[in-house]
Amino acid sequence: MRAYTVAATAVTLGVSKKWVDNVLSHHQVNGVLQARQGILRRVTPDGLLALEIALNLGRTLGTSLARALQISNELISTPGREVQLAGSPLISLHVDVDAMAHSLNTRLEHALEITPIPRRGRPRYK
Repeated sequence: MRAYTVAATAVTLGVSKKWVDNVLSHHQVNGVLQARQGILRRVTPDGLLALEIALNLGRTLGTSLARALQISNELISTPGREVQLAGSPLISLHVDVDAMAHSLNTRLEHALEITPIPRRGRPRYK
């Protein structure tokens, strides 16, 4: 399964690496591979899409990050790409997830070109 570093994720989303680290540390995001302390987190394409949707919901609607992540996970797993908000059948949200994923892939290609792959192990002393 493809997965990307936190740095590549941050560049793709246009946010700081610290923001991505904080989000992944404090919230459950589907599509994020986390093992144990000392192992780098990796973000799958679904995780990247969930973060993108949540970021857009927060920016456009002022939704809290926790709620935006819940909504984004629902949108990705729902075939119709539409979810009902606040438990009301009268209020729903539709997101063009496919168009958002296409835009995200274009930015991801650029991010992967400019983001270095982190070295493993201890740094070498000269």
